[in-house]
Amino acid sequence: MAFHVRQETRPNAVGRDATIWILEDDSGSSLEVWPAMGFNAYRWTASGEELLYRNPAFFDEVKPTRSGWPILFPFPNRIRDGRFTWEGKEYQLPKNDPSGKNAIHGFATTRPWRVVDHGAADTMAWLTAEFESARDGADVVDLWPGSFRLRVTYRLLGRSQLKVQAVVENPGTKPLPFGLGYHPYFRVAPFGGDKAGIEIEAAKQWKLVDNLPTGAIAAFHWKQHEQRLADVQLDHAFTDVPISRHDTRQCGAIESEEGRRLVVEAGRDFRELVVFTPPHRQAICFEPYTCITDAINLQQQSVDSGLQVLAPNEVWHGWVQAWLTDEPTTAA
Repeated sequence: MAFHVRQETRPNAVGRDATIWILEDDSGSSLEVWPAMGFNAYRWTASGEELLYRNPAFFDEVKPTRSGWPILFPFPNRIRDGRFTWEGKEYQLPKNDPSGKNAIHGFATTRPWRVVDHGAADTMAWLTAEFESARDGADVVDLWPGSFRLRVTYRLLGRSQLKVQAVVENPGTKPLPFGLGYHPYFRVAPFGGDKAGIEIEAAKQWKLVDNLPTGAIAAFHWKQHEQRLADVQLDHAFTDVPISRHDTRQCGAIESEEGRRLVVEAGRDFRELVVFTPPHRQAICFEPYTCITDAINLQQQSVDSGLQVLAPNEVWHGWVQAWLTDEPTTAA
């Protein structure tokens, strides 16, 4: 099987560079990415199925967190009141969540990224882009402690697999606190819509009030293989996602009655998981995070929130992947 990388243009109503990149193989699997809108992988096709949901207005408005595979950095989800203190300095972020009360989803989702590498081989195609605070987000430099450079690579692989690898660098002279999260929208239609089975692989759940964690954690006992999409409305935050013998966190899955199954996995540092069912009910979001919502405030209240802190010149690596199989599930 041969893989390829090519470019096309898609008209948009927001004045962004219209170049989109397409990774594909000879079987018809493909991934479409728009670097100018947060490096969002807005379309993934595998085994003849469209696996990612895209808002019909994706190319007409600056709201990329409603479609595809949004990248949330340097913090995922919300920061309470958009306010925090770090090393004695107060920071005030724009209050841009739906309530207008909190900051949400970081700085990278809506801004253009720079493509820095791409290629194809017999087993994969890849596309790498970079977002650097000093170069690509000058308007946010004073909104966050420390400089950052985020590099993300999408890899389209065989076996209907998409792997997303990230590298975070601290090019500055001060410690860099950060969290990385992804907010992929997986279409439910290929799995039977409301009849689809939902699995959440987590041992504990954060208590939330107005979508913000209180710091309290409770045990989570959802029986797997017994929940259907029709039975749930989710916007929940989980932790203690289990690690397999392959040093992989098994985040969650959606499965049809016939055995078609999409699985989301992540590396060790993605210990947090948000699961969200949008009101339109056309998708489900399994969102691996390295830290929980409002981590930068919780950590300073002696709550283990998963906040990462990089020393100057230090580098962090992490990955998330999703893969599709039509083989029925069997007991281990």
